[in-house]
Amino acid sequence: MKTHDVRSYKSAERLALEDQLAWKIAEVAADPVAVEPDVTEMIINRVIDNAAVAAASVARRPVASARAQALCHPMSPGATVFGVESARISPEWAAYANGTAVRELDFHDTFLAADYSHPGDNIPPILAVAQHLGLSGSDLIRGLATGYEIQVDLVKGICLHEHKIDHIAHLGPSAAAGIGTLLNLPVETIYQAVQQALHVTTTTRQSRKGEISSWKAFAPAFAGKMAIEAVDRVMRGEGAPSPAWEGEDGFIAWLLSGPEAVYHVPLPEAGEAKRAILDTYTKEHSAEYQSQALIDLARRMGPKVGDLTKVQSILIETSHHTHYVIGTGANDPQKMDPKASRETLDHSIMYIFAVALEDGGWHHERSYAPDRAQRPETVALWHKISTAENPEWTRRYHARDPKEKAFGGRVTITLEDGSKITDELALADAHPDGARPFVRANYVRKFLTLSEGVLAPQEQQRFLDSAEVLADLKSGDLHQLNFTVDPGLMGAPRPAGIFDRS
Repeated sequence: MKTHDVRSYKSAERLALEDQLAWKIAEVAADPVAVEPDVTEMIINRVIDNAAVAAASVARRPVASARAQALCHPMSPGATVFGVESARISPEWAAYANGTAVRELDFHDTFLAADYSHPGDNIPPILAVAQHLGLSGSDLIRGLATGYEIQVDLVKGICLHEHKIDHIAHLGPSAAAGIGTLLNLPVETIYQAVQQALHVTTTTRQSRKGEISSWKAFAPAFAGKMAIEAVDRVMRGEGAPSPAWEGEDGFIAWLLSGPEAVYHVPLPEAGEAKRAILDTYTKEHSAEYQSQALIDLARRMGPKVGDLTKVQSILIETSHHTHYVIGTGANDPQKMDPKASRETLDHSIMYIFAVALEDGGWHHERSYAPDRAQRPETVALWHKISTAENPEWTRRYHARDPKEKAFGGRVTITLEDGSKITDELALADAHPDGARPFVRANYVRKFLTLSEGVLAPQEQQRFLDSAEVLADLKSGDLHQLNFTVDPGLMGAPRPAGIFDRS
């Protein structure tokens, strides 16, 4: 890997093309380096993981809405939409519908460094383009390896959240780069597409603040849709705002840390394999990633506490991100509201820890049910929980050494008699360095569990059989990575919109 210094430049400085971050990303995307076997295996795992959470969310309102919008845009040959057997849809709309299904439950893979990300969000747009153009499994694998690589490298080098920019600003460029690899596009074309995608997917973090709405699920799907449109546009000979990151009126100068800031972005050198997907990790529990280790910790601490009505207070000492984004440091009263939306409860570690402590685990539906959130004893326990930033947990959160990395915290439970129960956990059990790292069997089990009662057993097995031979799928066979659901299980019909009217 080579680390590139990235800063803003005045227009008079005339930053050379080859020195621009977008060009360097495009060079990585255009490099025909082979995908290594362990990377291929992990890509297959994440294709299965995405399908699992999409199956579990297929009837939820935001997913049904996105699907209804997409189905208004048929195209031949087109791409598939999760749950629908025969429809072929314009690829950008298929990516939008599938991306919403993948993201709705906040239950797929994650990577955290200088910023946050869900790199599996790259899969729907890259897959949709591959399906539409009749490409092969090996083509898709190459594109996905790039999408993951660029997303992870941008997340390592550029912090967005401190400036209240949503993390999809890294997803637009990574998906555009992945599509560039998929289509074997020249560096110049990928360069323009990456810049265009950055320009149109930069939004604020209000989508994850306060009364969190369904846009949290739509946002990365929108970024994938924009990435496809960006690539299509520049393939027709059009350019993009340039230099997107370094320009005098560009991303760094005005939306990030300003003209004096220097960012350090690592990228593979020419001929170096794209292995960043191996740095990422999926979720065992359907909740914000910083809650994964704390759910496991609550599961461990519950039996030690015994009678939870005797709890006086619970303090979670954790990282800056956990405290300020999903903890009491966010100063969001909605995070303590029993009538809050699922999207908000998913971003309340106080609620999550209380329920996990009571139930000894977590369920993607039952743990968020309104009657569960409004249970009086749960509300009482929930409101006894607070968080605090601990500098050591923040340091470990940002550590580059995998042995130092930590996304958990230290919990002190004080009982009414003054006694204290204390424990800590750095990594979720399912993390690659955790107590029970996820392997293929775990991904398969997650898929079978989340799709049970949604997909027929023979359809579950057919999908798994296709996904596990992804590298061998021939041109035109990628539609096999869709799954079919009985229409009666696809959710209530959605109200008509603009696209339904002829």
